[in-house]
Amino acid sequence: MTEYFSINRANWDERVPAHVGSRDYAVDRFAKDLSFLSDVVEFDRRRLGDIKGVRGVHLQCHIGTDTVSLARLGAAMTGLDFSTPAIAAARELAEAAGADVDFVEADVYDAADVLGTERFDLVYTGVGALCWLPSVARWSAVVAALLRPGGRLFIREGHPMLWALDDERSDAVVVRFPYFEMPEPLVYDSDLTYVETDVKFAATRAAVWNHGLGEIVSALISVGMRLTAFEEHQSVPWNALPGQMIRGEDGEWRLAEDPARLAASYTLQAEKATGPSGT
Repeated sequence: MTEYFSINRANWDERVPAHVGSRDYAVDRFAKDLSFLSDVVEFDRRRLGDIKGVRGVHLQCHIGTDTVSLARLGAAMTGLDFSTPAIAAARELAEAAGADVDFVEADVYDAADVLGTERFDLVYTGVGALCWLPSVARWSAVVAALLRPGGRLFIREGHPMLWALDDERSDAVVVRFPYFEMPEPLVYDSDLTYVETDVKFAATRAAVWNHGLGEIVSALISVGMRLTAFEEHQSVPWNALPGQMIRGEDGEWRLAEDPARLAASYTLQAEKATGPSGT
């Protein structure tokens, strides 16, 4: 499906104002509280460790809340996204929050050409990013190109098992969609978004792909990355299965009944090899 890029960009462009105005992203809190971090970054703060002085790039950064949060932890951050309105909103957020972040508009697959190769100590990708990309192998090559030898990839993402479930069923957990990456995307039509909003959207079509864990890990290994940490979680930052999930005190959503049945998200870390031997 060659037109996936324009379909998905129109979808994301239109949703930016609703996301900026939603309480889910809490954009206004960044200016009011200079210590405030996004829920996504706060969730993984312990796993991120000390990133002071690290040069990082956030791929598919959307409106920049996670990017600014990483900058507040001391990293010198660049954010990249394909949406013009999203990049504009991210720049406004950074200015209001007093964060020195460079935001760049580009397709994630062009990131190494636009930003340069082996410039970064950290490549960060947040929840709900990989599903918009047709090839995880191509994405992995971009990650490896951006990182200096010894640099780290850090990703928290929705679990491919979650993406395979039927989110229209509220009576049972049912596998409906492919777990593995397929040549053609799943194209859906919806005037909704994942934040609480009364806005109805005109750009309703979107094209998405799933990528199995084995495919993701194998793609990273094939470009010289070494897996250093992997953790699965019972929760996600949004209500991924309406009618079947409840929100905990940590702001994360889990199955209301027997949450241990589902790995809903994961955190993965990998390191780029420092030499030809992979050491």
